Amino acid sequence: MEIKVSVIVPFWKVEAFIARCARSLMEQTLQEVEFIFVDDASPDRSAEILREAVAGSGRDVKILSHPENKGLPAARNTGLSAARGKYVFHCDSDDYLEPAMLEKLYLAAEAARADIAYCDFWLDFGGTRRLMPARGFGDAATMLREGFLAGTLKYNVWNKLARRNLYEGISFPEGHSMGEDMTMMMLASRAGAVVHVAEPLYHYMKTNDGALTTGFSDKALEDLRFNTDRVLDFLGPLDGDWAEFFKLNVKLPFLFTGEKRDWRNWRSWYPEANRFIGRNKALPFRTRMVQHFAALGLRPLVQAYCFLVSKILYRR
Repeated sequence: MEIKVSVIVPFWKVEAFIARCARSLMEQTLQEVEFIFVDDASPDRSAEILREAVAGSGRDVKILSHPENKGLPAARNTGLSAARGKYVFHCDSDDYLEPAMLEKLYLAAEAARADIAYCDFWLDFGGTRRLMPARGFGDAATMLREGFLAGTLKYNVWNKLARRNLYEGISFPEGHSMGEDMTMMMLASRAGAVVHVAEPLYHYMKTNDGALTTGFSDKALEDLRFNTDRVLDFLGPLDGDWAEFFKLNVKLPFLFTGEKRDWRNWRSWYPEANRFIGRNKALPFRTRMVQHFAALGLRPLVQAYCFLVSKILYRR
């Protein structure tokens, strides 16, 4: 049987979510799919619950295991090394899919002869959810510049289907989890046509009840810087202001944690990009405004903005 899609699902300490994720995968309408779960030495009952969830499904399921915890990028790479499908899809183990997601992405990619197919998604807070529409692009070069680098399209791996051959020579950055999704930008740099399916087919679970984002640990900061520089080095010189837009977008979340240290990190990271604030007209005016506040050192205004967005826009 031709394998149309390889689904890779790393898991670690997700016993409360893995059954729902697995059921949503087993119920996919696309049949020619292999499901590769990678147990990253999870210390809880995740593996046992997973086996119960997939038992009797009749689907092509593999459960691979790491002898010790290696982190998300390494688990993704383990899945990639076993993948045989024409396309690869990454799913986070605490999320879940609409039943026709893989079929709709696959058929759209085939019809458009696209290297990457992607869709809208739901940002699910548990009790409430918010639709996250994606911007459509017709080719990968434009998607890379005006989408990923400009910050108008999320580079997450989990709502995108990519041809497996794009991964030749590209792997996820083992040991550097924060920002590892940026690997999708590397794939886009060697892709041709892309296609957008304008339907929310993926449910991304956000279980954090705090600010728009949480504070950054020393390790997270190290990983994020590593992955940002890794991608920029891979892409090489870029025409226009795209690299500077990307740097501004990478450090933007520092403004939303409420942590004084993250405020200082925003001021110290990529200061050369600050003079490009305001040039990226694709970003909402409010985003450019808060960046201007930060560049001027007006932390109280940045904090007031974050409070209003959290309470009104996200209803936290």
